[in-house]
Amino acid sequence: MIIVSDTSPLCNLQLVNSLWLLRELYGIVIIPHAVAEELAAASNGDIQNICNLEWIQMRTLSLTSVAERLQKERGLDPGEAEAIALAIELKADDLLIDERLGRREALQLGLSVIGVLGILVAAKQKGLIPMVQPVMDALIEEAGFRVSDRLYQRIILYPVSKVLKSERSDRSDSSNRQHEDVP
Repeated sequence: MIIVSDTSPLCNLQLVNSLWLLRELYGIVIIPHAVAEELAAASNGDIQNICNLEWIQMRTLSLTSVAERLQKERGLDPGEAEAIALAIELKADDLLIDERLGRREALQLGLSVIGVLGILVAAKQKGLIPMVQPVMDALIEEAGFRVSDRLYQRIILYPVSKVLKSERSDRSDSSNRQHEDVP
């Protein structure tokens, strides 16, 4: 399984001591150079050290023109643009990304995207965490993660399998939240 990540899912999970879920779910997570630079530039030492984890692998991007176009024409930041381009280049199974604009561009390019809440739902399904709500609450309180009330309620009230099925068919939700995370 090939998994490419943007910066925000890594940072958000690290801030709530749940980064280990990615290793358990996916084994290896691949990041482009721009994501590694964003992590290294963080003021939080724990986030800076993410690149030192053996299961986080940095890859050099060959499709630089795709990343440049996404930055110039679509307004994506370098990490998002390179993560999307690397996911295309590697034919990734999933791209881990939270920001709405980046998710929209990735979906338009035919990529499968998963955000932090989708990661938590998958972790619950696999028995890695007993409940999604405590981690989701920590993300909101400690990492400043934003999620619509509707999605929050949907995740805590419905069975995990129903949430995933419903959210995958509802990817075009247009809430005005920056990190409207759809699994």
